[in-house]
Amino acid sequence: MAALIAENFRFLSLFFKSKDVMIFNGLVALGTVGSEELFSVVAFHCPCSPARNYIYGLAAIGVPALALFLIGVIWNNHTWNLVAECHKRGTKNFSAAATFLLFGSIMGRAAVAPVTWSVISLLRGEAYICALSEFVKPSSLDKFPAEYGSEVLSRFPCRDVPANLTKFRDEVTRRLRYESQLFGWLLIGIVAVLVFLTKCLKHCCSPLSYRQEAYWAQYRSNEDKLFRRTAEVHSRILAAKNVKHFFGFVALDKEEKELVQEFPVEGVQPSPQWNAITGVYIYRENKGFPLYSRLHKWAKGVEGNGPTPEGHELLFLAS
Repeated sequence: MAALIAENFRFLSLFFKSKDVMIFNGLVALGTVGSEELFSVVAFHCPCSPARNYIYGLAAIGVPALALFLIGVIWNNHTWNLVAECHKRGTKNFSAAATFLLFGSIMGRAAVAPVTWSVISLLRGEAYICALSEFVKPSSLDKFPAEYGSEVLSRFPCRDVPANLTKFRDEVTRRLRYESQLFGWLLIGIVAVLVFLTKCLKHCCSPLSYRQEAYWAQYRSNEDKLFRRTAEVHSRILAAKNVKHFFGFVALDKEEKELVQEFPVEGVQPSPQWNAITGVYIYRENKGFPLYSRLHKWAKGVEGNGPTPEGHELLFLAS
């Protein structure tokens, strides 16, 4: 069990570090499948009791899906960029289309794990059978004994039934599993159609050519990698200077000594600069030239967040 949990955390780690959307979604789906299998083996036990089956079955599908959705929202960078944007600049510079695009990106990314969980749960069928077995009408079962009612039907998922009801239990289980898997396949089909339409709409509405969009994706990835790497080195050197100022010396290894000598750090960036490069960014052009990020916009000295007479805002959010 510990190995399975560790494996799922490893998948989640790779997932959240990935910059490619398809790899991102694929890893979270794979991790969700593993988690659902683990949950079914060690955690799911139908109570086989009237009124409790329905609540437990729905909770087994819905509660983990809700938790995964919230985790997806929390781990999405767009979420916190939106929070920073609202806190620092408000939403007055966002059009309705831009707001819809942003929320659609956040919700769409966060929905990958809960949809995967729901699909796997429906295809397995245990939770659905547990939830709805007691609602099967006895009259729909040929020659079902009249003295038995919903209380016996609720025990069907646990196989705790009299011997003369075994064939009815098999029939009810087969019928409910068919319904559950049908809903699972329908959900897969609906999601596939929505993904296809969304991709088509994105490429049709994109102001960028295919090559420029690929370049923008490479730029975002490289900028993020270089920014994180440089920030790590900058903070280490600054910390070394402050520790040395306090103690009179600082214990550095060979690599750190080389960094301190090679990259002189005089101070820290003021808060206005951090605020300028933090927040939601929607692709913009200024005088016909693209601005690929908030950092790029700050480096070019372009002021303001919204469109200006000399700038043109294009409603296209980074993936």
